[in-house]
Amino acid sequence: MKKKSFLLLLLPLVTLVLEILPYGAVCRFANAEGEPWRETFSYFSLTPYGYANFTPFITAVLTVVVFLLLLVFCLTGKDKLRTAAKYVLLVACILSFGPLLFGLEYFSVVGLLISLTLIAQVPMLKLLKTE
Repeated sequence: MKKKSFLLLLLPLVTLVLEILPYGAVCRFANAEGEPWRETFSYFSLTPYGYANFTPFITAVLTVVVFLLLLVFCLTGKDKLRTAAKYVLLVACILSFGPLLFGLEYFSVVGLLISLTLIAQVPMLKLLKTE
């Protein structure tokens, strides 16, 4: 397998690092004395999931699936794995914008970076073809 096909793993790895950081998923909690307060969590945290903010956790799980599919693709060269990774990646891209359904205050800068790295992976799958 060509070494440049391992470049496919770079963006999913960056995405996973961003998802691990505790700044991606946003929850807003009510305050009895006034303004609601905002707290951020890792995409892998189940706290936002428990407060009905499902999409960050699902996006994180799908990113792990994409990473594993691309890793096996790089090791074996089977194009079916790249196709499967592409479809899982498209679902993850769509779900990464899910917090916007609650409003802009539920979307963080790290969440935007996660969405952008997921989107950037789609053309990478087509650019680096194996021979």
